[in-house]
Amino acid sequence: MIGAEAKMSPSVVFILGPPGAGKGTQGQRIAETFGYYHISAGELLRQEQAKPGSKHGELIGEYLLKGKLVPADLICDLLKAEMNEAFKNEQKDRFLVDGFPRNMSNLEGWFSYGFSNDVLPLKFVLFLDCCLEESQNRCLNRSSNGDRRNDDNVDTLRKRFETYLNYTTPVLEYFAREGLLRRVDANRSQDEVFEDVKVLFR
Repeated sequence: MIGAEAKMSPSVVFILGPPGAGKGTQGQRIAETFGYYHISAGELLRQEQAKPGSKHGELIGEYLLKGKLVPADLICDLLKAEMNEAFKNEQKDRFLVDGFPRNMSNLEGWFSYGFSNDVLPLKFVLFLDCCLEESQNRCLNRSSNGDRRNDDNVDTLRKRFETYLNYTTPVLEYFAREGLLRRVDANRSQDEVFEDVKVLFR
């Protein structure tokens, strides 16, 4: 299990960036190429929201629709459960978490849940840097291609981008001070971005 009693040598990489930066796409490619277990924080929340009778579902839906960040304790609960299942069922001990931590409260929650570097060492943070225009275009194109999400509309996307700037920027600055931030220009094609990403994992 993930916790102080864990008998394994796990590690984690965070992937951060604005909506549409390609966190999910690059995360999948990294997982397939380098053997990481990929976890999308946003997808975990949407799955929990869709569960019949979930006590958190309505709350999560309200936060996502308003472009706000879900409380740290809730998302950390979901992350820990997913990691424990991955370790138990697939013997996976290297994790790639995209879309987390989104703010300093998330980061504090991560550490308070026992995810210290002694238990789950953080290798680095991959920052996919993407501008507002590209972010919006990708998310809206995603919707038109049949992958529509409830929060893929211009108004909500702007709110999500503003939330990212206001709340995630301090997290990026923190990791930069710690020497853990790895920035990649995500305004390019998936293949071009992945060429730079691969270098970080070799």
